[in-house]
Amino acid sequence: MEQMTDKRVLMAMSGGIDSSVAAMLLLEQGYELVGVTFRTFDSIKPSCLAKEKGCCSVESIMEAKHLAEKLGFEHHIVDFRDIFRQNVIRNFVDEYSVGRTPNPCVLCNSHIKWGVLLEEADKYGCQYIATGHYAQIEQKNGHYYLRKAVDTHKDQTYFLWMLTEDNLRRTLFPLGSMTKTEVRQSALEHGYEQLSRKSESQEICFIPDNDYRSFLQSEGVRLSEGDYVDAEGKIVGRHSGYANYTIGQRKGLGIALGYPAFVTGIDAVHNRVYIGKHDDLYRREVPLRADFVFRGDATRPVMAQIRYRSHACEARIEGNIVVFEQPVWAVAPGQSVVMYQDNCLVGGGIIR
Repeated sequence: MEQMTDKRVLMAMSGGIDSSVAAMLLLEQGYELVGVTFRTFDSIKPSCLAKEKGCCSVESIMEAKHLAEKLGFEHHIVDFRDIFRQNVIRNFVDEYSVGRTPNPCVLCNSHIKWGVLLEEADKYGCQYIATGHYAQIEQKNGHYYLRKAVDTHKDQTYFLWMLTEDNLRRTLFPLGSMTKTEVRQSALEHGYEQLSRKSESQEICFIPDNDYRSFLQSEGVRLSEGDYVDAEGKIVGRHSGYANYTIGQRKGLGIALGYPAFVTGIDAVHNRVYIGKHDDLYRREVPLRADFVFRGDATRPVMAQIRYRSHACEARIEGNIVVFEQPVWAVAPGQSVVMYQDNCLVGGGIIR
């Protein structure tokens, strides 16, 4: 184990534009970098000859390694496949198997990127780890909080709510004060024109074709047809297996009721999928699992967000229930509710 210094940073590199520009900026600020890229899954099976895609593919790993070499700092490839399967993929499969909709990025960040990666930082004598996330860190009254990024359209604090204060003390987010446009311009100014135009994936990293249903089948999830049930409890059709559906889903239901139908509930025990109208999906009270966290001022309202692409809405905390001032649409068990006060992340929990 190397001696730890305040200027030595373990830079998590995906091969994409964000982590690459983050590395360039830290070098300019005088930090000594140790690059690391982790292998988290195998997207090619023996029977499949399709090319890998995604942030953890062999191609992206090698792109990260080559960039580190070009920028002049050491780079390591770390095999996290076993722990990633145990903590992220297994949870993803288990949650869908019981009718919930998981968010694997939240678990990956807490268990992998700020879990075993911090162990790697200690190994290489790094006081900090850095990533290309769009987020900021703020100190208030001696405590560390996540703060929303300047680029609100790219802000990723939603996925980081499980990070602890100890995690934040050892974290750098070089892109938190930049917009995506500025990041692309920075790559161009550093002489990386191709990188500046690089697109980014919106897919779950271990499901690069975005077909989670086929992935569940490949993981041994076997589902049978069951009943569609309407709001009155009447059986109105047959579904193809409850794990094929998520709350708020409209497309692909294969049923005509004379009005736009949406999935409003999933009963895995009885293999039922409940369907109804758009307005049937509004809720004011959102219950959280008992292990939710809250570090804010309980006497003040929060701005709470029930999914990454939704807007944060005013709410208050009553026990382990988030009570919204106005109803929110399509609350999905298994997803996260993240809470903010003054643009700082003060709490989060998983919907039950």
